[in-house]
Amino acid sequence: MMNAILQATLEFLKLYWVPLLCGVAIVAILPLIVGYIVLVERKLMADMQARLGPMRVGPHGLLQPIADALKLLIKEDIIPDNADRLVFWLAPVLSVGAALLALAGLAIGPAFQIAQDINIGILFVVGISALGIFGIVLGGWASNSHYSLMGALRSSAQLVSYETAAGMALVSALLFTGTLNIKSIVEAQNKEGIWFVMLAPVAFFTYLVASIAETNRAPFDLPEAESELVAGYMTEFSGFRWSLYFLAEYTNMIVVASVATTLFLGGWLRPFASVPWLNFLDFVPTLLMAGVGAYCIVRAPKQPTRVQQLFMLAVAGLCFVLGLVLLVPVLVLVAKPFYAGIHGGFWFIFKVSLYIYFFMWLRFTIPRYRFDQLMRLGWHFLIPLSIINVLLVGVALIAGAYFNLKGWGLLLVTTPAAVIALVVALLILNAEKERNARQNQTAASDFYAG
Repeated sequence: MMNAILQATLEFLKLYWVPLLCGVAIVAILPLIVGYIVLVERKLMADMQARLGPMRVGPHGLLQPIADALKLLIKEDIIPDNADRLVFWLAPVLSVGAALLALAGLAIGPAFQIAQDINIGILFVVGISALGIFGIVLGGWASNSHYSLMGALRSSAQLVSYETAAGMALVSALLFTGTLNIKSIVEAQNKEGIWFVMLAPVAFFTYLVASIAETNRAPFDLPEAESELVAGYMTEFSGFRWSLYFLAEYTNMIVVASVATTLFLGGWLRPFASVPWLNFLDFVPTLLMAGVGAYCIVRAPKQPTRVQQLFMLAVAGLCFVLGLVLLVPVLVLVAKPFYAGIHGGFWFIFKVSLYIYFFMWLRFTIPRYRFDQLMRLGWHFLIPLSIINVLLVGVALIAGAYFNLKGWGLLLVTTPAAVIALVVALLILNAEKERNARQNQTAASDFYAG
């Protein structure tokens, strides 16, 4: 019996050792990545506010995520007396589990994908990531707190409102490919020689706004609005359970950024990958790493302590090594088979990083919406716009097929469709403005409102 189990286990590992290794790498490394995304966010916020940010723990504060993780692990775990203890315990696990599982369908480069070649890739990612809302709703309900319940209800209403617009935006991009397979979507953009963000810019804008709302990020962070609900659905959570919600939020940011990168930004393809005379762009990753390394060397003597100087030199050395790794597949014929995996991973991570940076930039610059404004934006503007855009993209593709247009030639039919969609958006905004003006005229004056 034991020999049969051992034999079956070995056969399973022989078949699936690569996806298992990718899954273990994601589960093991992702919390560390999330910790340093938070550090980058705090540093960017500090830079925009003319201050330094975390500087105490480690050189330039680079050990701050480790200190935060240790604090959350050893912090007292408090469960309210009247809470549903089982649901209270399982809710954050459900949220972070859904977020991590959604990563299984994503391809971080042509060689790194856990659930390889599933023909419903995008549908799998979107469907699994949407399950995370159950963890938020159950956590708010199990807390037996008015603030938590209100935050949970806001989160569910927000997800329902913006998931529709996001789904219609994805449909607009999928019309160009005719498949849900993630690798086929990227290959279609490579074959056409153009990223779908250029063919469907209105769909990309719709998905961008909807993804911010889906991940409860500012200015749409109403479910955890501290000025109204203390901390929303997380009010009664502390320590490690609170960190699981935090991990789920930032993992969902990575998921939506990866979906946008795959569908609209060419996935792991470099810019103009099908244009031979632009192959010099293959040297951009190496030059970028070399530039960062040179900057670290220039800044090293100006650091106040010896430890910080040595750390800057170590970062410079690491950047030069990474630049060399990125350069070898371009120049050495023997290493050409590794080109797609190494450079594809670099470009995918670079695009996802830019998308997440835009999330952070919005948080630091735009004030929080009111909840009625949030709902109005979703139901009165984004959903009608996304539905009309799908119809216009479909008509443009029919016209493109009739005139046998391919690649960049599709811009001749998709650009007028985008212009019409923008005109419709302006008409919707104007109608909404007139409706608000009529309401303000008929409403009784209240000097204490708003």
